[in-house]
Amino acid sequence: MIQTRIGKLIVLVMLLAFCLSSASASAAVVIPERTIVEEWDFVAIPAAPDLKPVNLDAATTAYLILDIQDPLCTKERPQCASSAPKIAAFLKLACEKGMTVVYSLTPTGKPENILPLVAPWSGDAIVKSSVDKFYNTELEKVLKEKGIKTVVIVGTAANGAVLHTAVGAAMRGLQVVIPVDGMSAIDPYAEQYTAWHMMNGPGTRNRATITRFSLINFR
Repeated sequence: MIQTRIGKLIVLVMLLAFCLSSASASAAVVIPERTIVEEWDFVAIPAAPDLKPVNLDAATTAYLILDIQDPLCTKERPQCASSAPKIAAFLKLACEKGMTVVYSLTPTGKPENILPLVAPWSGDAIVKSSVDKFYNTELEKVLKEKGIKTVVIVGTAANGAVLHTAVGAAMRGLQVVIPVDGMSAIDPYAEQYTAWHMMNGPGTRNRATITRFSLINFR
C-alpha cells in the first residue's frame, strides 16, 4: 500500500516537472525577442544638424541636379515643387560663376521631362540611372575631367537619388554640399533621415556639409 502511494507520488512529481518544463519552453517561444522595431516608439529623435555656411570655388565645384523631372516634381509632390524655384535660382548663379552643371534622369526619364524652370543649358551633361547616379554612367568621368573637388547636390528623392549619389561622391573623395531647401521627398522623415545620415554615416560625416542656399557663397 505504501509502495503504491510512493509510486503514484513519483508519477505526479514527474508529470509536474514535465508540465513546468513544457510551460517554460512554450513561454520562451511565445515571448518575442525585442528588436528596434519593438523599441521604435521609444527611440529618441536626434538633434537636428547645424546648417553651415559654405564658401565654394566655382572652378572646382559641380552642381548636380537630380531627377527634377515630370512627374516626380509637380504639384502632386509639393515638397519638390516648392524646391524647384530655389534650385533654379542657384542654377542661374552657378552658370554666372561658370560652375559645371550635371543633370540626372530616372531610368525611364527623357531630357524633355526635365522641368523647364531648371532646363539644361547647351553642353550640360545628363546622366541616367536609378538612385546612384554614378552607377553605369559617365558621371565620375565628367567630374574628373573637369577637375571637380566639391559637388552641390539637390534633387528628389532625398532618400533616393540625393542620398545614394551623395554617398557615392563622398566615397570617391569628393566634398559634398547639400542645401536642405533643395532636396525633397514625399515623406518629411525621409528628408530628416537623409540629413542625419550624411552628417553621421561613417562614409560621409567627414566629407558632408548640410546647408541652405542662402548660406552658400563663392570665394
